[in-house]
Amino acid sequence: MAQKVVLAYSGGLDTSIIIPWLNENYGYDVIAFVADVGQGEDIDAVVAKAYATGAKKVVVKDLREEFLKEYVFPTVRAGAVYEHKYLLGTSIARPIIAKHQVEVALAEGATALAHGCTGKGNDQVRFEHAFQALAPELKVIAPWREWNLVSREDCLDYAEAHGVQVEASRTKIHSRDRNLWHVSHEGGELESTDKPVDPTTWRMSKSPQEAPDREELVEIGFEHGTPISVDGQTLPPVQLVELLNEIGGRNAIGRIDIVENRFVGMKSRGAYETPGGTLILEALRQLEALTLDRETAHFKESLALKYAELVYFGLWFTPLRDSLDAFFSKTEENVTGSVKLALYKGNISVVSRSSDLSLYSADLSSFTMGESYDQKDAAGFIKILGLPARVRAQVLGRQKAVVK
Repeated sequence: MAQKVVLAYSGGLDTSIIIPWLNENYGYDVIAFVADVGQGEDIDAVVAKAYATGAKKVVVKDLREEFLKEYVFPTVRAGAVYEHKYLLGTSIARPIIAKHQVEVALAEGATALAHGCTGKGNDQVRFEHAFQALAPELKVIAPWREWNLVSREDCLDYAEAHGVQVEASRTKIHSRDRNLWHVSHEGGELESTDKPVDPTTWRMSKSPQEAPDREELVEIGFEHGTPISVDGQTLPPVQLVELLNEIGGRNAIGRIDIVENRFVGMKSRGAYETPGGTLILEALRQLEALTLDRETAHFKESLALKYAELVYFGLWFTPLRDSLDAFFSKTEENVTGSVKLALYKGNISVVSRSSDLSLYSADLSSFTMGESYDQKDAAGFIKILGLPARVRAQVLGRQKAVVK
């Protein structure tokens, strides 16, 4: 009986040709694992394609709600944004796919796992670190690190030679990854840093020029740092994100063009669309401004950078990430309320912020002097604060006098 390998299968160019390649080069029975994380594809067509290209079995799992609740929303609560722009849409999907891929492999008695990540990218690290954390006994096969195909054109030639039908072509060469949270674009004109993103590249959002000539308002409600409602209507996670993607997308929200530092050491350029996520993160920041004290808010910002790196680098299944989640869960205990945003041609303005747990005091912050704050107290506060500076100035002054 042939050994079994479970392949993380999307139906795209790379994974489509990996099935016949594994059959030819390893003689394994290939089990194609299809994770539905909201990529918006015809899953039945993906399954049929896997069988047509040589898979012995196809396993499909609907992971959309788990993806949002257990992976995306914790990242949102952390305020994790990689290199100030990237909302980690592809990065955060890899650990959940890898986790369930391992579960399928163990259930099916497979001895190996396979993925379609290149030897240059971040995703190979994300998948394989998860494999090592969850099932180190399983063999890992990474065809891109073994075969002699060196370009997407070579992959297209291989597909044609093996009768594999793919959507990619020599004129439509972008590599895309889509899920509920975002869509990423790489390749094509994006391989050059001095060319603009082609208007036809974008998928989820309109351009500012195409967006409506009127402002649109949207109110997002949160409970403990997790989005729960849109315009006062409580919604389940998948429906909530889909609705905000639609609202943000039609108002040209969430597009970025970034040159980022990959974990493997090189720079790469990508274009990302995260319309709903951009709205959620902006609203959460505004709500945190009301409900977090200064020291917690500032310290949270520093840890958010580390959390973003952990997610981007593929280190999801680590004690540090677990520990940081505990910290952010604690910071968000009182982050409950709602924020209303105004959207106009790619711009986001804040209309209102409200929370029953707000730390904002109009009496304290008002220019009108009230009884809650005695201005005379500021003199002592400043004097104590400035004590080290005064001592230093006195010491340096004496030293200068001696030198003279």
